[in-house]
Amino acid sequence: MKALVKTTAGPGFTLSDVPVPQIRDDEVLIRVRRAGVCGTDVHIHDWDAWAQGRCHPQFTVGHEFAGDVSEVGALVTDVHVGDRVTAEGHIVCGRCPLCRTGNSHVCPNTRIIGVDRDGCFAEYIAMPATNVWHLDNNISYDVGGIHDPMGNAFHTALTASIPGSTVLVTGCGPIGLFAIGICRAAGASHIITSDVSETRLALARTMGAHEALRPDAVDAAVRAATDGLGVDVVLEMSGVPSAIHQGLSLVRVGGRVQMLGLPARPMEIDLANEVIFKGITIYGVVGRRMYDTWMQMGQFLRSGQFDPTPVITHRFPLEEAAEAIAAIKSGEAGKVIFEIA
Repeated sequence: MKALVKTTAGPGFTLSDVPVPQIRDDEVLIRVRRAGVCGTDVHIHDWDAWAQGRCHPQFTVGHEFAGDVSEVGALVTDVHVGDRVTAEGHIVCGRCPLCRTGNSHVCPNTRIIGVDRDGCFAEYIAMPATNVWHLDNNISYDVGGIHDPMGNAFHTALTASIPGSTVLVTGCGPIGLFAIGICRAAGASHIITSDVSETRLALARTMGAHEALRPDAVDAAVRAATDGLGVDVVLEMSGVPSAIHQGLSLVRVGGRVQMLGLPARPMEIDLANEVIFKGITIYGVVGRRMYDTWMQMGQFLRSGQFDPTPVITHRFPLEEAAEAIAAIKSGEAGKVIFEIA
């Protein structure tokens, strides 16, 4: 089969012919139809410091996908050949104290497809049956293939109290854009978003932002929208230190800051004045809660009030991986996907 492989400890991917995976008795084989490309894939492609410390070539890249089940293992009873599926890409141990207390999204033994084991930028992928998530018949492969980043957005937004709240979203990358649509569907009273890209600000308006602004205009907008109090909830999606400080400044006393964006390096925070004396709650977001986040995604998609499709701006075949990576690095793309079949 065709697969995008990280063959060496250096920049780039290689489109290779590799064997179709052999499944174990508790696994299923999935014919991949769509696969989302994200910032993690860019890190691996460029072979930056994070990738060098985490990844061990050779492996197939990619962790967001949807497709059809083509084979099931002997012990699998609730997934069938022909099922339309996506899957949770974090494979957890199921036995540690965190897994056994409903917190498997932070399992210390997690292995991620496309990072720690073979991923989905390929014609087929093997997955544990327990990780498979069935798609409703009216969910397209495009939407099914981006459940992973959508799930990050749902986790970020809906672990805060959104109905009626004023919300600031810092960073309008794909996950930030999804979060805007989720907050609008969940009944936020006013959503202000910030980014430096006019293309992404336009997408933010399409997804339901009441105000989509460059960072230097955000302070005044928040003061005007909240009578100087500050927003109830900040969704920090950028990882940019200046945006993090701005979010901590603009959340109201007693408010909540949801942190998904990853700073490229350690940064200083004035804990006394930015956090403690304001009495705020900071929540760090890791992946998706298994599997209540997935259930929320299904409910919102069925409601018809949340449509993620405007975020998808670019489609490529596997043969154009370099162009897909370049589109993401340009900062002008929404969600980028591979069309595999």
